[in-house]
Amino acid sequence: IEINFCTCQKKSLALAEIVMAEYAAKNYDAEKVQGSINFDAINSILSKGKEVENWKETAKALVETCAAFPKFRPITVNALSLNNAGSYIFQELGYALAWGNEYMNTLTEMGISADAAAKAIKFNFGISSNYFMEIAKLRATRLLWTKIMEQYAPKCETAYQLHIHTESSFYNKTIYDPYVNMLRTTTETMSAAIAGADSISVYPFDVAYKKADEFSTRIATNQQILLKEESYLDKVVDPAAGSYYIESLTNAIAEKAWEMFKEIEDKGGFVEAIKAGLVQDAIAATAAKRAKDVAMRKTTILGTNQYPNLTEKKPEIDKPCCCCGEKATEIKTLPCTRLAEPFEQLRMQTEESGKQPKVFLLTYGNLAMRKARAQFTTNFFGLAAYEIIDNVGFATAEEGAKAAVESKADIVVLCSSDDEYAELVAGALPTLKGAFKHIVVAGNPVEQMESFNAQGVTDYVNVRTNALESLTEYNKQLL
Repeated sequence: IEINFCTCQKKSLALAEIVMAEYAAKNYDAEKVQGSINFDAINSILSKGKEVENWKETAKALVETCAAFPKFRPITVNALSLNNAGSYIFQELGYALAWGNEYMNTLTEMGISADAAAKAIKFNFGISSNYFMEIAKLRATRLLWTKIMEQYAPKCETAYQLHIHTESSFYNKTIYDPYVNMLRTTTETMSAAIAGADSISVYPFDVAYKKADEFSTRIATNQQILLKEESYLDKVVDPAAGSYYIESLTNAIAEKAWEMFKEIEDKGGFVEAIKAGLVQDAIAATAAKRAKDVAMRKTTILGTNQYPNLTEKKPEIDKPCCCCGEKATEIKTLPCTRLAEPFEQLRMQTEESGKQPKVFLLTYGNLAMRKARAQFTTNFFGLAAYEIIDNVGFATAEEGAKAAVESKADIVVLCSSDDEYAELVAGALPTLKGAFKHIVVAGNPVEQMESFNAQGVTDYVNVRTNALESLTEYNKQLL
């Protein structure tokens, strides 16, 4: 059974000495002891903004302390931090390789053999819901690490054998509709297992907003057991081998990651790159693009920016831990964030305001189009927890306008086909204009917008709308 310890970076060496002394005293078989100390001074720089004192000397001492147990790896490359900050998959891999090479280079320069240094390092990757890409990422990792290790020329073949641990990504988890997180962690675990991860940690589905309870912990444990004992994902060495699609993805990711690795090495290595802020800036740019794709709903987060549960209420949220203290400002840090947070904050803002804006759907004309646009509008305003008043359809525009006024809604949305909007606007707007501040058209009737605006239409919602910006503005005006 693999046992992994985690403590403050400054206390890692003292912990390692205690653990090694205990193992030695019990006369354990050195070849069977597996585990880690999770010493990662570079990750501490990225998370706290300053270097750990004498980290190179500590890393060397840790390797020497744990040398008697060759499968106990005291040094960790926590590339999970890159994943949770919003990096692309090829960025996470490219930077992780440079990160690992920094440790290899440091240890060998301090007199540790290449074999001992390689066997002391463990990689910890985050696994997202990008199923095939994550399989390819881990396969590319082994391929490229072997290429790096060849430059150190270790004497033992086992030095080339990379130990990979994976954890569920925190970046894609949600507070609302949290049971969808079970689906996310299941496919993530499958990706890791199929790709040949040595060990896997699965997050409980409620980890985004509270400490895991007995039920969520049990489910997370059972997910692993089912995939291992009933799906037999541990029985085949490399089930993805020979798949043209996955092999192609592996080669493509490896190529991009290798280019990134070489760029970092040209800058003086990973530590110098993060001191200069190059890594942090690149990931921040990636995270901003990914966040915009979520805001525009090009990227779907089920239950959060698409298809919300309209009756769901905010769960009880535990206060975040504050034990990490303040961050230094010497070096840029990486955030640990989630893509869903901006939309969750919108919804919480509505719930906590005590006022739930009402949206009246004035459906008219072509059955298929009005239903499609009514559904689109329901999903759109439902993201901010607005109350939706739907209708089966009105015989005339005037009848729909009258019903809208009687509903005392805050927003009225016209739902029809592009061909019928001119008729609907002309018939409904004289009644709606004096009663509503927000008169919205569902769709993008570009050629008619100028006319509609002159008649009193105030907004349009469609697939090109930035949902986050639009709903943020509605919240400002209605709450």
